[in-house]
Formats: sequence, structure tokens, C-alpha cells
Amino acid sequence: MNLTPDTSDAGSAALRARIQDRIDQKTKPLGSLGRIESLALQIGLILRSEQPLLTQPQVVVFAGDHGLAAHGVSAYPSDVTWQMVENFLAGGAAVSVLARQHGLALTVVDAGVRHDFAPRAGLLNRKIAPGTADALAGPAMSEVQCAKAVSAGRDVVRELPGNALLLGEMGIGNTSSAALLLARLTGEPIERCVGRGTGLDDIGLERKSSVLLDVLETHRGVEAPLQALAAFGGFEIAMLVGAVLQAVEQHRLVVVDGFITSAAVLVAQRIAKADGSSIVEGCLFAHQSDEAGHGLMLRALGAKPLLDLGLRLGEGSGAALAWPLIESAARLLCEMASFESAGVATRDEAPRVA
Repeated sequence: MNLTPDTSDAGSAALRARIQDRIDQKTKPLGSLGRIESLALQIGLILRSEQPLLTQPQVVVFAGDHGLAAHGVSAYPSDVTWQMVENFLAGGAAVSVLARQHGLALTVVDAGVRHDFAPRAGLLNRKIAPGTADALAGPAMSEVQCAKAVSAGRDVVRELPGNALLLGEMGIGNTSSAALLLARLTGEPIERCVGRGTGLDDIGLERKSSVLLDVLETHRGVEAPLQALAAFGGFEIAMLVGAVLQAVEQHRLVVVDGFITSAAVLVAQRIAKADGSSIVEGCLFAHQSDEAGHGLMLRALGAKPLLDLGLRLGEGSGAALAWPLIESAARLLCEMASFESAGVATRDEAPRVA
């Protein structure tokens, strides 16, 4: 199964050349739009078009609770997960405001929140269980639950319109899961992967690091990406993995938010490597967050983020903030005049001074 546009075959190489030539012929000095030019090229390659049109962009926030949160790895109680889901749906969260501002459809997915929500527009119930188990005592998810969550993430994407997907998450304790996945799948020391999450003080950060070190020891023999995902959780991360795999397989543009969504991409990338595929080329990384391990995560993926604003909110907020840059890059590729169409002289046509 080929999960991404194959940039190595002759067709993709030809498309790359045509898009690059189109960029170079725009009415500007060569390369003068900087990273916006490489962004436009990547958008064209992902959508397999010299004139890529971004249609019906979707923000999807996956939410789930974590059994590990009982060990004080977050500055906030687990109830904040369901309360924030309600805030998303009421339009009061940061991502809700940004989605409205930029005309982005917002869907919230209950992947495994410890709360029963009343059905309403904008909410999808895909609950696997009311929160994962305690990863310190055993696997956060069974292998069956993990597979079901990945499959559910794929199904969510299949059901959504459009060709652009902005991914976010909500789950008290999920920076711990992301840090554990980073440490286990890259070999980085857990101390370098752990951050303050929702705002832990120094004592809280020390406690969190100690707990996560014990979790890694509990699951010492777990190495494969899906096994690590099951061991460390959570349901929302597993659904994000499925969403990424499905979206890239369908050649949708995937805008990755922060630390937790990047952890899902890391797992998906390791799964894709099993059949020689790669998914990073199908993803745009919105920003580098202020969470300690995110820079390490991006380097492991070979990804260069669009923004660096010191964010650590999650919920897709960074992806929504990056959206105007992405939309601008696509529009410039499609709508900006060429030297020929505008009747503007090129550099080579400038008069020579004796």
C-alpha cells in the first residue's frame, strides 16, 4: 500500500519540475518569496496539481482521557477534558475562535472521554472506552482497542469532505503519552522528552518525569510502534494515527498541530516504514511548540515547522494559526501572474549597460 504521493517516480518528478517552473516564472525575483515557495511546491505535490485548490478544510479535534493522569502528571484534573469538549462545541475555545475566523469547519471526536455527551452538531461519538487504563500498571489500551481506535480515525476522515485536514487533540495527561512514544520510538532519554504540559511547576515536572520513567520500565520490552501506542495511549492519539494514515493515503493535505499530533505522525511514520512508505511528505507541520520534546520530535521526523510562537495549547490552535500561510501559498501558486502573462520583462530581458 502506497501511503503518499511517490515523489521518486517519473510522474511525480515531472510534476515537481512543472510546479517549480511555474513558481519560478511568477512576477518576482527568483526565490524572493522564501519558504512560501517551498510550501507552495509541497502543497502542489500533495494535492498532485500545478494549480492546487484547497476545498472544504476541516479542523478535527480528537479527545480522550488517560488513566495515567491519576498520578499527577498534569496540573489540571481529568474533568477538564470533557469540560473543554463542551467549550469547543459552544464556540469558546481558542481553536473554535480561529476556525470561525478562517472559515474552517470544526468537528470534535469523542475518542474515549470519561463523560457522556448529548448528541449535537459538530460532535462525533467514536468512544472506545471511558478513558484508557493506567499505563503504569499495564497497557493503556489492549491491542484490540488500539486497532479499533486507529480504524475509527480512518473512518472519521473517510466521512469528511474536502482535501485539507487540520488535526488537533484534547486530553489531560496526553503530553505524557507523547513523551513516552518519543522516548521509546527514538531512543531519546525520557528526561529530554518530558515537558510542563498544562503548566507544571518544578516539583510537578520532577514527579511527572519519575512517573514516566517507571512507565517505560513497566513496558521495557515493547518496541514496535503499534505495541508502544497500545502501551502508552491514548485513544485520541490512536485515532489521530488512523486519521493521518487515511488522509495521506487519499492525498489530502494534513496540517499537523503540536507535540501530541506530531507523536501520532511519528507512530504513523514508523508504521509506514514497514512497507517502505513515508508519510511526512504528505504533512505540513504548523509550528514548533514550547513543549520540551517537540523539537526532538520534529527532528526525528525530518520536519521543518512553519511557525515558532512559543505555543503549548494543543487542540489544533497552531494548525489553525498556520492556515492563512498555507492558503496564501496555494493562492500565489494558482493566481499570481507570470512574467509572460503580465507582460513584465524578465531579468534576462533587462537592457545591458556597456
